[in-house]
Amino acid sequence: MHLFESPKLAGLQPQFCGKDDNSVEKAQYTDADQRVWVNANQYFDAVPKNVWEFHVGGYQSCQKWLKDRKGRTLSYDDMQHYRKIVIAQAETIRLMAEIDGLIPGWPLS
Repeated sequence: MHLFESPKLAGLQPQFCGKDDNSVEKAQYTDADQRVWVNANQYFDAVPKNVWEFHVGGYQSCQKWLKDRKGRTLSYDDMQHYRKIVIAQAETIRLMAEIDGLIPGWPLS
């Protein structure tokens, strides 16, 4: 999944929406509409809050990936890559919950 080779990544969500120059000015999440804004007019939609807040190695990776590109223009490939990050993290969260549910008495004391 995290190598972006899983067939689960084929149904790409979220979508990149809005009209502007695709430049990353900020990485901001809005709860009400589950959007990740990259500038005042453009955003990725349908990003669940738990995915936005998911930490990998001490970082919120959905936020960090965009922050690392601040001042740059996102290419089509960049947009596809970010969408795959969101899907991979959503599937990781789902699998973690499934695994936790299979372990009796989890969390272990």
